Amino acid sequence: MKAVLWRISGYILILLLVLTLPVMAANGAQDISVNIDGLKLTTDVAPVIVNDRTMVPFRAVSEALGLDVSWDAQRQTVVVRGDSLVVEMKIGTKEAYVNGLPQFLDSAPVIVSGRTMVPLRFVGETFGCTVQWQGTTREVSIQTPPTAMGVTGFYALGDQETSSWNNLFGSSYPNRTRGNTDIVDTIALGWYSLDEQGNLLTRSETGWQRPQGWEDVLQAADEYQLQTEMIVHMTDSNTRIRSLISNDAALNKAVGEIAAEASLYDAVNLDLEGLGWNDTPEEAAQVRKDFTRLVTGLSGQLKKSDVELTLCLHPSNSAYQGYDYQALGKVADRIIIMAYDYGSKPEPANLVYQAVESAAAQVSPDKLILGISLPSENTESIRTKIGIAKRFQLQGVALWRLGLISDDMWKEIRNNIAP
Repeated sequence: MKAVLWRISGYILILLLVLTLPVMAANGAQDISVNIDGLKLTTDVAPVIVNDRTMVPFRAVSEALGLDVSWDAQRQTVVVRGDSLVVEMKIGTKEAYVNGLPQFLDSAPVIVSGRTMVPLRFVGETFGCTVQWQGTTREVSIQTPPTAMGVTGFYALGDQETSSWNNLFGSSYPNRTRGNTDIVDTIALGWYSLDEQGNLLTRSETGWQRPQGWEDVLQAADEYQLQTEMIVHMTDSNTRIRSLISNDAALNKAVGEIAAEASLYDAVNLDLEGLGWNDTPEEAAQVRKDFTRLVTGLSGQLKKSDVELTLCLHPSNSAYQGYDYQALGKVADRIIIMAYDYGSKPEPANLVYQAVESAAAQVSPDKLILGISLPSENTESIRTKIGIAKRFQLQGVALWRLGLISDDMWKEIRNNIAP
């Protein structure tokens, strides 16, 4: 009996040596970094190089790519599932299976510090990613394939140089072509405001107004099958919004007038900004309650006419704490996270990620849209922001604004988003 136990122990020791020896031989592997769509991949076990192949913790990279992962302990096999692919890789074996068909691996999966490490390039390219190795910086860059998601374009007046019409329809008003309507599916029209008494206005103090020829925009949107949202925009300067939402008569009047006008559109986009600034916890709690009451009442009225409701909200990591994401997510059809104006350009990816992470913990991601402010971004940083939307599997992105999107930016958007 003792002899049998000694033999088993010996086999286990040999197996551990076989699996860990290539990793021990890896040269300078601990300084390797991996980014996916411009976002650094954080793992509890550092990537290593085995047989000139970068190996990464399979669960961390697979989940970052939006894949389902599982571990079959009995077979010592990793299983990764995408939309139409199932990949199986066994520890210590260079033969993998893709939808049941064998594929040869340059490096077999290994276990390092209790984590299963798999060849990054094989996993990435199998699921349609572009994988590049930067030898000088020891960085692996992964570009995920275009992901199907919605794109909302904010339509504002602009000027001759930054015309929303030209940027969307590819021609000077009133002429139109398909332009960029192949990638944009919704336009949010900044044409309305409110006063403290609940009156719906077509001209506001902040410059938002309904222009002459606005009917032409709706007609063109219909021709190219674009969804339309009427933005109702207001800021809390001089506590104007607070006065409105704390007054039952004014609140009810606002709900009624918005609902009446909404019959011209597919949705209302409620953009009431600045709530919760510099409030005490008690004041912020009351503001959140009053705003939620407005949204709940408006949503109920709009549903009677099959009109949807979108909210534009400051992120939870901003100075504006007047918005109850969890409560609002239950009554609104969509929430645009205005994750910008953090004070630097491009907008810091870590803060945008934090904002989305917080929102996704309170609202179903398929209701969330990441707002991207184009004046704060460049073509490279747009990829990162869209990458965050991909990472959390959001409904889409919203672009502030049409008229400010360059040809290079449109190209980058198309490289990352499938219509």
